[in-house]
Amino acid sequence: MAFPTAVNSEITDAVTQNNVKTVGEAPAMAMGSLFQTMAHSTGIAFENAVNASQQANVTAQAATTMGVATLYTSKTSTPTDPAKGT
Repeated sequence: MAFPTAVNSEITDAVTQNNVKTVGEAPAMAMGSLFQTMAHSTGIAFENAVNASQQANVTAQAATTMGVATLYTSKTSTPTDPAKGT
């Protein structure tokens, strides 16, 4: 203590040590919070990528189905010409 006070010196030392501990742990707590936030954000990004891939596959399947349906409903045979013997 630099000067005498009305408070017990053991109490002031305990408070000072607690403050130093809190300030000393702050960077580690901040980094832990940052790492958790980044992990969560990365997880959401992967979830969105999987969802986009699934939606693209559904769209491709729908386009294929429509293409096949169009082929089945189109008239592909040519009319026969009795004069040519075909």
